[in-house]
Amino acid sequence: MLFNSLAFAAFLPIVFFLYWFAAKQHRSRQNLLLLLASYFFYACWDWRFLFLLLFSTALDYYTGVKIHESEGKRRKYWLWLSVSINLGFLAVFKYYNFFAASAMDFLGGFGLQVHLSTLQIILPVGISFYTFHGLSYVIDIYRRRIEPERHVVTYSLFVSYFPLLVAGPIERATHLLPQLKADRTFRYAQARDGLYQIFWGLLKKVVIADTCAMYVNDIFDTYPDRSATTLALGAVYFAFQIYGDFSGYSDIALGTSKLFGIDLLRNFNYPYFSRDIAEFWRRWHISLSSWFRDYLYVPLGGSRGGLWVKIRNTFIIFLVSGFWHGANWTFIVWGAINAVYFLPLLIANRNRDHLGTVAEGRTWPSWRELAAMLTTFALTCVAWIFFRAPSVRDAVAYFYGIFTQGSGTFLEYLPINRYNVELLPMLALFVAVEWSSRMAEHPVRGKHATGRAVLVLLCIALFGAFSSAKEFIYFQF
Repeated sequence: MLFNSLAFAAFLPIVFFLYWFAAKQHRSRQNLLLLLASYFFYACWDWRFLFLLLFSTALDYYTGVKIHESEGKRRKYWLWLSVSINLGFLAVFKYYNFFAASAMDFLGGFGLQVHLSTLQIILPVGISFYTFHGLSYVIDIYRRRIEPERHVVTYSLFVSYFPLLVAGPIERATHLLPQLKADRTFRYAQARDGLYQIFWGLLKKVVIADTCAMYVNDIFDTYPDRSATTLALGAVYFAFQIYGDFSGYSDIALGTSKLFGIDLLRNFNYPYFSRDIAEFWRRWHISLSSWFRDYLYVPLGGSRGGLWVKIRNTFIIFLVSGFWHGANWTFIVWGAINAVYFLPLLIANRNRDHLGTVAEGRTWPSWRELAAMLTTFALTCVAWIFFRAPSVRDAVAYFYGIFTQGSGTFLEYLPINRYNVELLPMLALFVAVEWSSRMAEHPVRGKHATGRAVLVLLCIALFGAFSSAKEFIYFQF
């Protein structure tokens, strides 16, 4: 069930009505209703994988209790049992075919023809996200940061809560579980803000991301025949597509959750207004970046060691982050590129220079801030080429074509019967709106929020790409 589908438009009001009017303010009934709605939501993708979700939930619930009740080596045994099985499922469903193909290619380079069987399986939607929910839970119990949740429904809802189930944000037990265990009352201001945030997320998805996708798909599919200018624009369009797609999903998820009186972790904070790569990664996919920081980077030693330890840990984090996104060398190279971007800041000890909002308290950035933002955005677009291309060879050829395939023109006609220039004013207006709202969680709030919401709905109706409901990019991860 897609957030941008008519099915979800019918599903959400029904759950909202039952939650506030049938279950009223009875917390246990509300949680049970949300859990059943979440399982129905997930089963709409493929009901067979619901059993995998249930098994993962039962595994972490049980091992969490055993970790808490055990001492010494037994605690570590139960932790590693949970971690091994969870990562084992990821390895089988998401990475087995990649490892098998890579092994055959590697051995083939030495003249050894080895044939490893591959698995004809579908990747369960959201497996990376709900697996990380469970892992953070058991690790926090092991570190004695939290105690296990004994109520089965409450814990199951923490893992399966439908707004974040298939594409995050990756929640922490320390943040979400206390809200699920507390009484919730309807607050009009919170619900209205949630509804307006849903509208803004839909605009990002169906107006910005899905429109950009038409251009991106044609440019990347026909890149040998496109001019250098169009190839450069294609990389920029993909940067807006993936931002509009993923941050749009996050806005809808956060807004939907607000309708039920539950606040989720913020996942995006205007990342394209970053002044360096370190700031970008503090603002992009915040829940994943902070997850890797807390559960991988810090245990590896973080920044406490010497320079080479810091460099090693940084590369590990970025490479694992790339591999988390998918079983393809393009994602690993994308992670490595970002690590290389990050290194000069790390070596110069300037990776925490920009902790505030750019041009805070001012209408316009300084020339230096503008140059820093444009440079960071350009570097990010180069990395995105590897994220989007089907192979590393295609990515390199695409990037090479930007410098060798002629200057071309903004008016190059594309196979989709559109000119490049038609999309640029829309993106410029989108950037202007986000810039003016960069101090707020989303642009449709504050003074004249209702008027802004009406304008957003009008833009969705007039410019939304509704030819077919398109899946969100991060569903594949």
